[in-house]
Amino acid sequence: MIPGLKPKEATAIINSLLGGVVPKIGVQHITVGRSPEVDAFIQALEDVKQGHSMVKFWIGDFGSGKSFMLHLLNTVALKQKFVVANADFTPDNRLYANDGKGLALYAAIMDNVAIQTKPEGGALPVLLEKWIEQVLLQTGQNHQIPLTNIRQPQHLPLVQQSLMQTINDITEVGGFDFGLVVLKYYEGYISGDEGLKRNALKWLKGEYHTKTEARQELGVRDIIHDLNYYDMLKNWCKLFVHMGYSGFMINLDEAINLYKISTAVMREKNYEKILSIYNDCFQGKVNHLFINFAGTREVLENERRGLFSYHALKSRLETNKFETAAIRDFAQPVIRLLPLDNNEIFVLLKKLKEIFDFNYNVTLEISDGDIQQFMEELFNKPGAAEFLTPREVIRDFLNILSILRQNPGLDKQHLFGELQVRDERPQDAFMADIEEL
Repeated sequence: MIPGLKPKEATAIINSLLGGVVPKIGVQHITVGRSPEVDAFIQALEDVKQGHSMVKFWIGDFGSGKSFMLHLLNTVALKQKFVVANADFTPDNRLYANDGKGLALYAAIMDNVAIQTKPEGGALPVLLEKWIEQVLLQTGQNHQIPLTNIRQPQHLPLVQQSLMQTINDITEVGGFDFGLVVLKYYEGYISGDEGLKRNALKWLKGEYHTKTEARQELGVRDIIHDLNYYDMLKNWCKLFVHMGYSGFMINLDEAINLYKISTAVMREKNYEKILSIYNDCFQGKVNHLFINFAGTREVLENERRGLFSYHALKSRLETNKFETAAIRDFAQPVIRLLPLDNNEIFVLLKKLKEIFDFNYNVTLEISDGDIQQFMEELFNKPGAAEFLTPREVIRDFLNILSILRQNPGLDKQHLFGELQVRDERPQDAFMADIEEL
């Protein structure tokens, strides 16, 4: 039995991995072989807690565990009292755009805001209401008004003044409209007007696409858009820290979708935005912010389309020339994720078997020797050395466990013999250079 494993976590782990995706919760129970990376990350979190900011690039081959690593970082950061958020780059989500794709990325980030008591995301309303309660308590103490009375209509101006004072202290660009919308949320919170709360939250999450609509529903003059969303993220970071959180960590996965942008000018603009964020964090222009990017080696190293095609980024992201596979430098901005070795994969599969049994309340007759035989069958298949990834190993193993659970009379050895290795790499990513010619 795995210590501390909860039924909800076990279900999330099995269902997600069977579907080929990383579970949002419980990843700490299936972590193997990443202790040095996690230890270095914890040290980086301590620096961010002290007011520094940081950017990390997690680089590895397709299926090497980049997304898993980001989810593991979430679990660690949540325990360190960070607010965290995840978003994937897609053809419709970018860092820089002039057609709403930057705003779409912001909306995805804010929709996935998580805290330790709500790790699956959707925590923004919880955070807003927690902050409002803090302001109510502080306002009551400052003016000697009992907490039971501070919500009364006659005290509304005092509370509004306190809310706006805090916002003015912590925000820079867009602070006025941000403050007005938070006041609208407060009005809805106190009066029980769910419609007003919903509209305010819609604005704060970047879901208004026209100023006219926002003005009609909230009376504000501006909205969050492609050109100001990053400033708004910095405002949120300051607000979270003001509330008592350690900082704001944002994970941005699937950077291959920036690499695949077809026009060189737009691709360069996105890389320029990465450079701007990088400089802000390492030059002290923003505090308590931690941003992680995840991508393949092509995303980083390709001289024509990757980050190295932008000279200012290449000079900052080149690997420490003294680093080797045996001697690692986890303090540098780029962390290369090396593949799990066979011993680590064996330990991982043993853990997954325990979690599977716990989830379904069964005890499948799969011994350590059976796991070793499964690995030998799979790793000796044609193409295994080139194409086999941890993702495929895990899914094949869980698929066999699922079949055996529902068909206990089947021969394990026969199932092992049916294993095949497939090339699961997305072909369009590797064809991008050709398409540009």
